[in-house]
Amino acid sequence: MLLGHLARYGLLLGLATCTFAVTSGATVNTSKAGDGSGTVSGYTASSILYNLNASSPQNIDSVTMTLSAAPKAGSTIKVRLVAGGSWYTCTNVTTALTCVTTAPQATAATANGNNLTVVVAD
Repeated sequence: MLLGHLARYGLLLGLATCTFAVTSGATVNTSKAGDGSGTVSGYTASSILYNLNASSPQNIDSVTMTLSAAPKAGSTIKVRLVAGGSWYTCTNVTTALTCVTTAPQATAATANGNNLTVVVAD
């Protein structure tokens, strides 16, 4: 029985060592990155505008902003207006971002008091 326990622990130790060996060889390309509240590394967003629908001003039709640097061509850019809410796809022309927020429709009441989250995956 003692031999059985030692064999199981030896197998677990071997798997843990094997997993470490596989992941320690992984490389990550240099890119801009950051997450959190306040100042984070990566991009700085400025001139943030919530563009309201002209006939239904309680609806936010898009969010526009300027980034401190242009994302790489082909980057995935998304915003979220409400913690745990929907992600909206953005387009950019150099540093200018436009994020359409109509599917599903974002509203000023829902977005009020929440955090704007911007993700740029180079």
